[in-house]
Amino acid sequence: MLRVEGLEARYGRAQVLHGISLSVAAGEVLCLLGRNGAGKSTTMKAIMGLVPPSGGRVVFAGREIGGLPPHEVARAGLGYVPEERRIFTGLTVEENLEVGRRPAPAGQPAWTAERVYALFPVLGDMRKRTGGRMSGGEQQMLAVARTLMGNPRLLLLDEPSEGLSPLVVQRMAEAVLTLKQDGMPIVLSEQNLGFAARVADTACVIESGEMRHTGTMAGLLADAEARRRYLSV
Repeated sequence: MLRVEGLEARYGRAQVLHGISLSVAAGEVLCLLGRNGAGKSTTMKAIMGLVPPSGGRVVFAGREIGGLPPHEVARAGLGYVPEERRIFTGLTVEENLEVGRRPAPAGQPAWTAERVYALFPVLGDMRKRTGGRMSGGEQQMLAVARTLMGNPRLLLLDEPSEGLSPLVVQRMAEAVLTLKQDGMPIVLSEQNLGFAARVADTACVIESGEMRHTGTMAGLLADAEARRRYLSV
């Protein structure tokens, strides 16, 4: 579904991504791991077009999307949940979901409000509540639900467990696993190795904007030296 080859990106004159390559198949969860500032979020933003790539290729469902503006990348079928969530705090849960609504591609079951309430039951219980009156965990669930209302074919999740309580992290993991079972390919960036271990098939470790390790999540969990070298603080 998604293939990234030799992706490079810059902030001004400073190069921050150096030849990132990865691929994701239908129903696969790929996790970008690494310390703060490693380049995980920038990789997602470069895929999404929020940071224009300065080199390499991004191919989604057979189409070259590298360098397209973000709204065209979204129309191609990529859904992006930023680390900052960016929900509309003055709108209700229902209204936030309606803002995100886009038609489903032909042959793909459409995401509806009731379907996302089934994925995140707590949102159904507070559908009339404004985003500003929700906890951080509830806002994170709403951010994911709003993105799903756009009927993406692939989901990018940036730090979905950051700052959340253990109970909400568990609910988020369950939601990711449900989406995975439905065949949704997912790329997530994460520092919580426990969360990543529960949901991810593939682990890609980024350090200083370079891909240092790629393999199965099970393989990384079994490799204490790789975890110490790339993930320990």
